[in-house]
Amino acid sequence: MGDWLKMTAAELGRGIAAGAIDPVDLTEAYLNAIDAHELTPRIYARSTADRARAEARAARDRAVSGLRRSPLDGVPVSWKDLFDSAGTVTEAGSKLLAGRVPDRDARVLANASAAGLVCLGKTHMTELAFSGLGLNPMTKTPPCVNDAEAAPGGSSSGAATSVAFGLAAAGIGSDTGGSVRIPSVWNDLVGLKTTSGRLSLKGVVPLCPRFDTVGPLCRSVEDAGLLVAAMEGTKPADLAGAPLSGLRLLALEGAPLVDAEGPVLQAFEAAVGRLSAAGAIVSSGALPDVDDVLKTSGLVFASEAYGLWKDEIEANPDAMFYQVRERFRGGADVSAPDYVAAWRTIERHRAGYLAATAGYDAVILPTAPIMPPNVERLNTENDYFVHSNLMALRNTRIGNLLGLCALTLPLSVPSTGLMLLGAPMAEARLLRIGAAIEAELA
Repeated sequence: MGDWLKMTAAELGRGIAAGAIDPVDLTEAYLNAIDAHELTPRIYARSTADRARAEARAARDRAVSGLRRSPLDGVPVSWKDLFDSAGTVTEAGSKLLAGRVPDRDARVLANASAAGLVCLGKTHMTELAFSGLGLNPMTKTPPCVNDAEAAPGGSSSGAATSVAFGLAAAGIGSDTGGSVRIPSVWNDLVGLKTTSGRLSLKGVVPLCPRFDTVGPLCRSVEDAGLLVAAMEGTKPADLAGAPLSGLRLLALEGAPLVDAEGPVLQAFEAAVGRLSAAGAIVSSGALPDVDDVLKTSGLVFASEAYGLWKDEIEANPDAMFYQVRERFRGGADVSAPDYVAAWRTIERHRAGYLAATAGYDAVILPTAPIMPPNVERLNTENDYFVHSNLMALRNTRIGNLLGLCALTLPLSVPSTGLMLLGAPMAEARLLRIGAAIEAELA
């Protein structure tokens, strides 16, 4: 059973389909691991053991009857603590929402449950999802799998670490500026940022509704495709048919590489070399639309987030970690005309980017330009926190600002990753390309 905790979600699903794995035994293996692991209190905000056991029993009955609902029917996963779950406290990592109990599941959780996935529980996260570091002194800060003294990445910190430490087959998180991809890369996982509007946000605690997206953190590209299909209520994408030979890739230069740390550049350059050797056609170059759109990010993210949460924050400001609180307050003085003008600029850059990249199958860049920063310094040094947070999110937020889908794959150096950017609503194509690259870099 110990091996089950290391398998991909897809492998577990195939084991259930073949009769080699009982969903009840599988769920008990995960619940026992959660109960026994010393780091569980820093990863799970709360478990949903009763729900998990009931869902596992139903999955076993379907498997015995040959009536499985999806390839992941009976596979246990974790959920970030901003997805509403009926009758279970859902606080989005914030004391501002202490004791909040929704009366129904978020739409994506309901869809996943209908597809047979087993809900293990709710994972810790950054307060209201507004930081890329995963630091949360107000509740819990999960550990990074590669460095006990480093930040895990956020805001879907517990979602990533639940998978990395073998406490879930996959985790479901959200991504507004990088919150699926940063914890994925720093914990050596695959992470998919879906296109805004692709997956329902109904029942998801919001941060910036025009940027918020739902996405999986998992062990393989195949898992990512299956999880998106389960949350969407559709058939999984066919991942075959994307050979590396002749694949056209643009390796981004310019802003995404500025001040990138040595291990990041080493891993990225090695990956580009392997892809080129395998027959991919890799060009390099900067895109003005990418460099310029990054200049709008502080204005639009902070103003939208503060506009949504200002009343709750100012009614109880001491309930928040000051770094996150002040990041929200950074949107307080943005004028409506400046906000509207920034969005017009973003829309212009979106059109320019799509035109400039139309001849490529995907755009590639390092997922994060920095390695996981030190938690103690983040807690005590203001400038270090601000700089680390901005750098962590710099490359990932390109995808959010430009309205793209994006996939991160782990690389040879721990806590580094290759990010692929795809056109809006082109997740199936991006996943096929990602599966081919994953196979080459494995």
